Amino acid sequence: MPKPTKGPRLGGSASHQRIILANLASQLFEHGRITTTVTRARRVQPLAETLITKAKRGDLHSRRRVARTIRDKDVLRHLFDDIAPVLEGREGGCTRITRIGNRRGDNAPMAVLEIITDPVESKASAPAAGTVEDTVEDVVGEPAADDEESSSEDAPAEDDASADADTADEA
Repeated sequence: MPKPTKGPRLGGSASHQRIILANLASQLFEHGRITTTVTRARRVQPLAETLITKAKRGDLHSRRRVARTIRDKDVLRHLFDDIAPVLEGREGGCTRITRIGNRRGDNAPMAVLEIITDPVESKASAPAAGTVEDTVEDVVGEPAADDEESSSEDAPAEDDASADADTADEA
């Protein structure tokens, strides 16, 4: 069951608050970012995240569920066809709130709510259980220290041979 909001509502009544949040979410999907008060941004962020999650599913049922909130068909198409495929790799955190200071007229705290379209960086997986040399090779990408010593012993011998050949040519 959803947790009811505490304190005064954003429009006076519950239905007006739902309309305000739906319009803010629609504008966010249409423009990619919106500038609004911190309170409104914090209230619309969970709604936008939920709608994006449903859009990532992409089936007809999800489209109809999102269409209950987003009434504009062009915005709905943009959400399902353009925004959702970009955010496919993300498991959450698709929006970001950045505070930008206070509004000049009434000193209300303002924020920018935007959709994050940066590619997701995959986390480094934990090393598998194995020997220490395998772990060093996985982390560093080079062979373990024992292999380096054997290859370094071979390398000077070749250099000495080429140096001897050079001196023989000079003589």
